[in-house]
Amino acid sequence: MTDAEIDYAAVFKGLPGMVALLTPDLVYADANEEFLRMSGRTREQVVGRFLFDVFPDNPNDPAATGMRNLETSLRRVTTTGERDTMALQRYDVESTSCPGKWEQRYWSPVNAPVLDPDGKVVLLVHRVEEVTELIRARGSSGGSRTRVLEAELYTRARELQEVNERLRSAHAREREVALVLQEAMLPTRRQGAGHQIAVRYRPAVGSLNVCGDWYDVVDLVGGNRIGVSVGDIVGHGLAAAGVMGQLRSALSATSRVADGPAEALDVLGRYANVVDGAESATVVTTFVDFDRHTITYSSAGHPPPALVHPDGRVEFLDRATDPPLDARPDPIPRPQASTGFSRGSTLVLYTDGLIERRHEDIDKGLARLADSLVRHQAIDPEALADAVLLELLPHGGATDDTALIIVRL
Repeated sequence: MTDAEIDYAAVFKGLPGMVALLTPDLVYADANEEFLRMSGRTREQVVGRFLFDVFPDNPNDPAATGMRNLETSLRRVTTTGERDTMALQRYDVESTSCPGKWEQRYWSPVNAPVLDPDGKVVLLVHRVEEVTELIRARGSSGGSRTRVLEAELYTRARELQEVNERLRSAHAREREVALVLQEAMLPTRRQGAGHQIAVRYRPAVGSLNVCGDWYDVVDLVGGNRIGVSVGDIVGHGLAAAGVMGQLRSALSATSRVADGPAEALDVLGRYANVVDGAESATVVTTFVDFDRHTITYSSAGHPPPALVHPDGRVEFLDRATDPPLDARPDPIPRPQASTGFSRGSTLVLYTDGLIERRHEDIDKGLARLADSLVRHQAIDPEALADAVLLELLPHGGATDDTALIIVRL
């Protein structure tokens, strides 16, 4: 049977559990037969009405918070687009046949979003498991001890929800700090002015939207030159971001006074030796001279930059690679190399999250990158960056942080 042959309205109506559909404004769009039967409401009393006009909190009980908790959950689903499972809740529901009479009900709700093709929440699925009769039956058959246990169960469920709310609030605050920190560490727009440059960063799945990878663009002294770098700190989250900020700032300052990228990495390596968490950090930096049409580069254990020439040839800049920062107890001068470019070439720097896959040789990742860059080389850097990320990052989300910077030369 195909989707076209299935009457989903009939399926929704006949679902065995209590299910309602709400708009993002918390107005009932529909409710199945079981929901209407168990709640003691007719369709006319529910559909098209605001949720809390249909089911308000008991005004005679200041401790009644079930409906307020439900509103918090539904607002969260609308904002985040993620499902929310609530702890067991006690609701006081007013009788439709005896206005002013309130009955204690125990419901276990799950709220989930319905998304449109653009990922916007258009409806909320509100599913309820009715456990009132179970609690009443156990309470009446088991005597005082059972009633105490049921009360304890309900109390623990409420406590669990309160703890969960505090954890959500703490996570939200930490994420806000992370975003401010990340924004503060990114290069200012005035750097590299006059050049076509696109930058992207994607944190690993499950991180705080902040990562240890970084990119940087600095204007160099003397001529029409810029320094372009990317780096990778071991780890994720705020700790890695803090180390990232220190190393990025140090390299930015060093690049402005260094004779070349190798000297800049020499100084950065000595600095990394005294920064906790900088062990095994990798970085590659390139000095681009637009007057001489040359790129001078040096790498500390980092994947090679890609240079896409106008004829479609991809050159990986891998002739000046050395161990990661702080890898040697006694640092020695790092190597550097140079290559030429023609107007219209594209320079691409990235971190290993873009190309590396578990149990796969890195050459396959580099080949994927080269293929994507060649197929899309005619578009502008912003569009090129989006295309490369779309094609190379796993659709379910990357397991490693990724930074990408593209410069049209």
